[in-house]
Amino acid sequence: MRASTVDTLTARHCGTIFVAIELSQRSWLVTLHCPDRDKISRHKLESGDHAGLLALIDRVRERAARVLGGAPAVASCYEAGYDGFWLHRRLLVAGITNYVFDPASIAVDQRARGAKTDRIDGERMLRTLMAYLRGEPRVVRIVRVPAAEQEDARRTTRERDRLIKEQTGHTNRIKALLRLVGMAVGNPRRRDYLTWLAAQRDWQGQAVPPRMLTEIKHEHARLMLLREQLAQPQAAADLSPAAAQMAQRSERLQRLKCLGPAFSTKLTNEVLYKDFRNRREVGSYVGLAPSPWKSGGIDREQGISKAGNPRARCAAIELAWLWLRHQPGSKLTQEYRRRTLDASKRIRRIAIVALARKLIVALWRYLTTGLVPEGAVLKAVEM
Repeated sequence: MRASTVDTLTARHCGTIFVAIELSQRSWLVTLHCPDRDKISRHKLESGDHAGLLALIDRVRERAARVLGGAPAVASCYEAGYDGFWLHRRLLVAGITNYVFDPASIAVDQRARGAKTDRIDGERMLRTLMAYLRGEPRVVRIVRVPAAEQEDARRTTRERDRLIKEQTGHTNRIKALLRLVGMAVGNPRRRDYLTWLAAQRDWQGQAVPPRMLTEIKHEHARLMLLREQLAQPQAAADLSPAAAQMAQRSERLQRLKCLGPAFSTKLTNEVLYKDFRNRREVGSYVGLAPSPWKSGGIDREQGISKAGNPRARCAAIELAWLWLRHQPGSKLTQEYRRRTLDASKRIRRIAIVALARKLIVALWRYLTTGLVPEGAVLKAVEM
């Protein structure tokens, strides 16, 4: 970047109040730099005190306006984490330009024993915010905050994933208990399972021990509750524009063979609801982009970045295996078969990751441009 450009950008933001908010469950530490004073100030607030934060910013702005002759703009930032995005939306409503930082993208001291405190983190965020507004885009990655309706729509698939994991946990626990006494395990997900279990005997002809039976009954009761929750229909469709667009994209995905309602909704809620600008952003978001290591004479690959959304990455890998089974005639499947012919298991695992990245990009193009992946089969339209 030319020196004149840097000077112009710096002059543009010299009348800006920079605010970095270090969030925690106990308190908030606000690190602030105001153009009327050549120093950094720190203010401690109670956790969740957004009214106190806005009052603090208003006081500093009024003080700066008296000195500078005009009210300066305000730019704030905080790291994405436990508190989500509600504070971002609150600051935007108050007329404050806010940025949500990806914590893993902020540069840190690489010494063996680098100090870490809220004070140091606040200053680091403040310097990063200033550098970003000076025109250094690679100094930090900015999280693109979803709309409130989009964020709420994702709850359906995420709750379903948790219920399935809990269901598997209770099922495995019941089976493990019965294995301890050498008894048949059957299918714990049956409603009449306890009746079936009462007739089972171990190698000595004994029934299930009483305390173990009590534990199994408790596990089975929780398992049945999970089964009921999984069987419940989804909530009524939200008529908000953002949620309606997500539902429309999910329905378009279901036209492709191998994608059912649940999996299409999951892909849409985790990945394809976003408006990516290019295919590189798609691969980067799901963490399937390559990570080269090139320095001097060193030139090697470290594998995929594993950045971004881990749920989206798992869904992309699962999609790749489903695609191979249900879309054997597609160009991507044939290319995978050709490259992994007589290959080892390790090479096949590497190739499936590459296929997952190409598939996610292909589905993104399908939703944005209507281009069906080459050779893919669409489901027959019911009349």
